[in-house]
Amino acid sequence: MAAPTTTPVDLAAAYVMEPMTGADWLAVTPMALCMTFGAVLMMIRHRTDWHPPVALTALALLVLNNVLLLMQVVSDGPLTMMMGRWLPPFGIAITVDLTGALLALAAAIVAFCGTLYAHVEINTSGRRYGFYPLLMLLMAGVSGAFLTGDIFNLYVWFEVLLISSFGLLILGSEREQIDGALKYAVLNLMATTLFLIAVGYLYAIFGTLNMADIALKVPAYAETAPLMTLSALFILAFSMKAAAFPVNFWLPASYHTPRVVVSALFAGLLTKVGVYALLRVMVMLFPVEREALSLVIAVVAALTMIFGAMGALAQNDIRRFLGFVVVAGIGNMLAGVAIGGEMAVGAAIFYALHSILLMTALYLAAGEIGRLGGSFRLDRVAGLWTAAPAFSAMVLALFFAASGLPPFSGFWPKALLVKASIDIGAWWLAASVLLSGFLTTIAFGRVFLFSFWRPVAVAGSEQTAVPPISESVERWRMAPIVILTGFVVWFGLFPDSLIVLTQQAAAGLSDPTAYIRSVFPEGGAR
Repeated sequence: MAAPTTTPVDLAAAYVMEPMTGADWLAVTPMALCMTFGAVLMMIRHRTDWHPPVALTALALLVLNNVLLLMQVVSDGPLTMMMGRWLPPFGIAITVDLTGALLALAAAIVAFCGTLYAHVEINTSGRRYGFYPLLMLLMAGVSGAFLTGDIFNLYVWFEVLLISSFGLLILGSEREQIDGALKYAVLNLMATTLFLIAVGYLYAIFGTLNMADIALKVPAYAETAPLMTLSALFILAFSMKAAAFPVNFWLPASYHTPRVVVSALFAGLLTKVGVYALLRVMVMLFPVEREALSLVIAVVAALTMIFGAMGALAQNDIRRFLGFVVVAGIGNMLAGVAIGGEMAVGAAIFYALHSILLMTALYLAAGEIGRLGGSFRLDRVAGLWTAAPAFSAMVLALFFAASGLPPFSGFWPKALLVKASIDIGAWWLAASVLLSGFLTTIAFGRVFLFSFWRPVAVAGSEQTAVPPISESVERWRMAPIVILTGFVVWFGLFPDSLIVLTQQAAAGLSDPTAYIRSVFPEGGAR
């Protein structure tokens, strides 16, 4: 029988009663914005000429929102919005700390730049088959993964970005794309399955999926629960997502197959979500288990770095070459996870931000090398320094940054990783970072000498002449490369502010007290 309507109900026992603030809306807007504009793009699918300006508007708003979100987190610390106003840990939490805010902003910037480049690279057929809606869905997944405070929803956002990435990967339906998509799909679906098994295992142990609640409960279960097994499952799943050795072969086999702008976005974003998840789970939730498994992670990091650099040396196709460079960079980030401590974890976050911007720029630059040289093969491209000196100078700056040479952005996180390695006596890991950087420098020098410095006459008669393009198209192609190169140079010349922010972000992961307090203002789970 229903209770009388006059019986008072204490909603405060189940719901957040305080009114929502503007900061709450900043936290949830990235996902809502991307999904809303993705739906709009689907509704206007017959007006493909509207797709580029609509997508650019959406991503410009996303960049603005994420700038404001980062400023809010820097000013007031981590913030949490509970979906449906349910009290934690029962409701779905959107929890934003400095690590998530920094990565979400970098992701928004490269998505905006990629959309600028796509304006001229993605033709009517590509638009009709859904490039822009899939891009917005991809950014919803990436943003959600960086900003969620619920580990099951981290899995959900992984699925969202995975589904959209399948669509983007096969856009064009060429034989090579289907082959690359198959390799990409098999390994990523295996990783996703392992992730889901680990999440189910975690829920069986803790009875909660809220990350702050898990962080509170882990110490009490340290002696009774199989946390080492759980941690090993998460490490394996996220290492597969991040393309770490020995489960990294899917990346160089697939990233060279789609459109250049798709490869650029994949290289900048997807593997970094795997690294972020590893940082979030192993550094914040399971620090003791991370310490116990640190040697295993360090060995994997060293092998990933060396394998990636050696693979890059062996390539004749510029796009495949860059796939191995992505792999080498993942090794550097894993080294930060293995070492632990604020300096090393901060260096891993710095490297992730650097890699998001740099790898996107490098793939877009590779697209221009292919267009100007008529091929992506090193034995067929030459003389670009003479043909496009300004573009060549930008590419040289990007190559220096990727090699870890000063004064560009790649130097600083590598220097911090080497120092952190030496501080704990892991000289062999420091040597691996340096050796990988040395081999990568040789690999990039080889590409530059072949493609830019070598005279056309030496390259033979196979180089294809490229018809000139209009100035407006040239601007659309070069603008994103200029923007991203500007960030790479800026962070290299003036790294202080970013080093401070990434070290603060690392401190927030190592000591999640502020993160937990943002979810449970009263000091603990209900």
